[in-house]
Amino acid sequence: MAMKVMEGAKGLFLLVSLLSSMFMCALCSRASILGLNPFYQLDSVPTVVKGLDLKRYVGRWYEIASIASNFEPPKGTDTRATYALNKSGTLDVLNESWVNGKRVFAKGIAYKDDPSSDEAKFKLKFYVPPSPVADYWVLYLDADYQHAIVGVPSRKSLFILSRQSHVDDETYKQLVQKAVDEGYDVSNLRKTPQSDTPPQ
Repeated sequence: MAMKVMEGAKGLFLLVSLLSSMFMCALCSRASILGLNPFYQLDSVPTVVKGLDLKRYVGRWYEIASIASNFEPPKGTDTRATYALNKSGTLDVLNESWVNGKRVFAKGIAYKDDPSSDEAKFKLKFYVPPSPVADYWVLYLDADYQHAIVGVPSRKSLFILSRQSHVDDETYKQLVQKAVDEGYDVSNLRKTPQSDTPPQ
């Protein structure tokens, strides 16, 4: 009798293990299709760069790819952002894009969300009605300040940036993977068309 109970318990254990494995496989497959890390806790927020050197960060950045936001035209080309450091520690922001050959732009200001923190979490405010304020979190920055990933805590928008208007395929894949590792759904990521000779 005891032997039968043990065999029954063993069978139940195997069944539960099998069902658990099937569930995890389904979860991983679904997450893979969505471009997500299946073991990432989406109730958390993305990690950000610490100790950002604003003097090195300022200048021009070209948008290599993005998940659309409300602050740029949906079919823009040659999209770029230029930052200038103010004495107050804020950044003047100039976003530019070209739509059907016409330049469109927006100016604004970026400032630390918490001035006492060393995390690269900024607020970005544009000088256009209705003067929206957006989160601007630097999620990744290479040691040479040549490539960056910027996103928002909700993961609804994302920007892959480079000092050059083009990046090689391997670098692009690595940057996209970093976004995936932070829980971003890159199925909505759109490569930004950049001219061989950027506009002046």
